[in-house]
Amino acid sequence: MLPKDLIRRIRKLEIRTRKVVSDMLAGQYHSVFKGRGMAFSEVRQYQPGDEIRIIDWNVTARMNEAYVKVFTEERELTVMLLVDVSASKEFGSRERTKSEIAAEVAAQIAFSAIANNDRVGLILFSDRVEKVVPPRKGRTHVLRLVSDILTFQPVGKGTDLSAGLTYLTQVSKRKAVTFLVSDFQAQGFEKPLRLVGRKHDLVPVVVEDPLEEAFPRLGLVEMEDPETGDRFVVDTSDPGVRGRYSRFMQAARDERRKLFKKLELDHVELRAGDDHGKALAQFFRARARRMAA
Repeated sequence: MLPKDLIRRIRKLEIRTRKVVSDMLAGQYHSVFKGRGMAFSEVRQYQPGDEIRIIDWNVTARMNEAYVKVFTEERELTVMLLVDVSASKEFGSRERTKSEIAAEVAAQIAFSAIANNDRVGLILFSDRVEKVVPPRKGRTHVLRLVSDILTFQPVGKGTDLSAGLTYLTQVSKRKAVTFLVSDFQAQGFEKPLRLVGRKHDLVPVVVEDPLEEAFPRLGLVEMEDPETGDRFVVDTSDPGVRGRYSRFMQAARDERRKLFKKLELDHVELRAGDDHGKALAQFFRARARRMAA
């Protein structure tokens, strides 16, 4: 049985998320991620304004009046959430950690998906695949996914994006809309990213914290790498140290953006403290404009 305080957290997240989904995301999600095609549904009598090309001539001949074919979108998409649960995701200098932001964004995507009759599955990974939940529909299923993201205790601490991406390639035979939610503090993931991008509709979602972009002046600070456990002392009052660190992080960000562009992957960047629902809605609108161009 789930602890009461976790149930309260999930309920609170559900209320916040469902409002964002109903106000901003569900309709945009539908227009951006289309179904597999149109399937014949039924015939009905011709009405002024109907296109001539959809007249069912066989039925029209039998009934002695015009009938048209009605088609509906074959909607049922599979959405896969690949969520990084490595140790670096527990960092946070604002109200929420990167892990909590990942859970909120995953919930917004999942509720948008089930509002459009799509199925949602989950792969949690660190430096290995940690947990897999097959795609299903329904609110209860989505709440279970959110609970898993918030409470799962990974075995591994490091980040290996290729672990989650390679696993998806091996087990998913049909095309899926795939959201890769991570801080992308890893190396050597271009090849699996390219392979998954060719097979699936892949959307990288980058979760960052402002304190990772630049050090504040705090004097000598002992820091620890959460993924390796290495400890070191940094003189944050040294302008040279702060400058080199900022340039390094900016270069990593630029390289990542360049890679996404090269692989033609639309991506989302989320910073702790920002309105994530609004950022996701902006992404959907931008993608819709690009697809319409």
